[in-house]
Amino acid sequence: MNDVTGESVSPEPRRRKVRRRLSDEEIAAQRRKRRRVQIGCGVGALVVVGFIGWLGYEGLQAKSNLEKAQDFATQAKDALLAGDTDRARVVAGDADRYAQDAQSSVDSVPWRIAGAVPFLGSPFDSTRQMTTIVSGLTEQVLLPAVDAGSAVSPDQLILDGARINLAALRDAAPVLETTSAAISDLDEQAQNVDSTWLGLIDDARVDLQEQVSELSGLLNNTSLAAQIAPAMLGADGPRSYFVGFQTNAEARGTGGLLGGFTVIRANNGAVSVDDVTSNREFRFDYDPIDLGPDFQRAYGHSRPTQDFRNSNVSPHFPYAGQIWQSMWEQETGQRVDGAIATDPVALSYVLDVVGDVTLPGGEKITADNVVELTESTAYARFGDDQTARKAYLETVAQTVVKKLTGSISKPRALLEALGRAAGEGRLAVWSSVPEEQDVLATTPLGHVVPDDSGPYAHVVVNNLGGNKLDYYLEREIEYTAGSCDGDTRESKVTVRLTNGLPPGDYTDYVAGMFDNPVGAPVGTNLTDLGLLATQGAKLKKVTINGTPAFGYSGMERGHPLFNVQAPVPQGETVEIIYELTEPTASGEPRVPIQPLVDSPRIDIMVPDCAQSEED
Repeated sequence: MNDVTGESVSPEPRRRKVRRRLSDEEIAAQRRKRRRVQIGCGVGALVVVGFIGWLGYEGLQAKSNLEKAQDFATQAKDALLAGDTDRARVVAGDADRYAQDAQSSVDSVPWRIAGAVPFLGSPFDSTRQMTTIVSGLTEQVLLPAVDAGSAVSPDQLILDGARINLAALRDAAPVLETTSAAISDLDEQAQNVDSTWLGLIDDARVDLQEQVSELSGLLNNTSLAAQIAPAMLGADGPRSYFVGFQTNAEARGTGGLLGGFTVIRANNGAVSVDDVTSNREFRFDYDPIDLGPDFQRAYGHSRPTQDFRNSNVSPHFPYAGQIWQSMWEQETGQRVDGAIATDPVALSYVLDVVGDVTLPGGEKITADNVVELTESTAYARFGDDQTARKAYLETVAQTVVKKLTGSISKPRALLEALGRAAGEGRLAVWSSVPEEQDVLATTPLGHVVPDDSGPYAHVVVNNLGGNKLDYYLEREIEYTAGSCDGDTRESKVTVRLTNGLPPGDYTDYVAGMFDNPVGAPVGTNLTDLGLLATQGAKLKKVTINGTPAFGYSGMERGHPLFNVQAPVPQGETVEIIYELTEPTASGEPRVPIQPLVDSPRIDIMVPDCAQSEED
């Protein structure tokens, strides 16, 4: 090779890598190192296998014990409801024992380590949450609830002859208050248990939520009953209550027109019922009572405190209760201690439990026919003979009441039927005693318009035609609102009313229109549609079938009230849209359902802003 000067240059010699021969000591050391690594890997593998085995064992134990605890908890609840306190005590103890064993498994080291693994550990963490709840359920609720005994058992609470075991309720009140608070806390925990990707565990989560929620409802209701029922049922002296039977074929705010009434009298748990009488006993010119300036501005034009026909135009039942109390006192000189409202649909739920009743002429009244019979068939059968029709309906009501004041073979089912009616607003109670009314107002029985700022859309139908066409009314209600960004948001309430009156000949009393201010044909349903909106909401526009309409405004318990009048022709659907600006209020949106004959379709598309803030 030549360099740049042209002279020859010899290449550098290639360096050879010479490997040194290891000594025997060094070879032995390397072998010992490899052996340690192999042993370490083996030990690690054994640890992993052991961990998995331990975890699997604890998992099987936890699953088995948790299932047994839940099963015994259900048996304890059923035994309590059946009045078998001895069995309830035994199976509640079994439930507690298995729950504690399950708790030990999920509190173990491998379980906690596994639960801490992101995503993959969610089934372990959810199971641990559920086990803690079941453990609390048995220890804090079921075992103490056994001491409540007969107060939780409908079989021992409701006695023959419409008598209530008041002593049992009062004795159990302290225990029920404690267990009610505990189950409410556990119910909240159960509803917040994290969902998981493992279907088996997630199904168990849903089952537990339903189980705890059911027990929570039972104990909370029983606890509330123990607080107020003894006094309301005459434990401290006789009580009396006006009972209004609402005909929701002609809609009013709390359900329907006051069609008939009776008075219930209670003394030391024994209940008696006066003869049922039709509304022909009432007048249209009672002395008014003062329910405040907002009530007067919203409803005063219809004279609700003077004319029984409009006594319940407001959906806030305590107003109707006070008005009925006043009218009854003016009519008879007797002052009742409260008021109760119910309707034919609620009556059908009760008949489904107590069985059919037979009228003196042999006609059977059943759960399947009582609504149609009292709200439709009777009008066709008696035509314009209102006296005969009302006498017939009185007979129906009196026959059913007689059945209810006899022997009750299924008290638990009866309480469930009454609970369903209360949940739908078909059974409402008002007490003139403030402390009792405060408790009632927290329950569905109170049927109150809440005085709070949460998202709210309460659609109220009042019949303006003086006819019975609301038996054929069908409703759809949609409540939508924008996001939680900002202090206010746009919202919209859409109401569709369908007049489903079939073709045929009808009397003016059924399908005509009182005074017919709009000149509509027979069969047209004239509706006053009110919207009680979120507190602070402003109405931007209201339309009827796309055409701007005139709306009346008022206030009720802090809620703005917007009313429009809309004719609904026979066989047609009318769409009313309220466009609003409302405060971005926190809380779950509510759309209370006015208890009419139909079961309306409800769509709510309103974000829960409290939930959004947490996220």
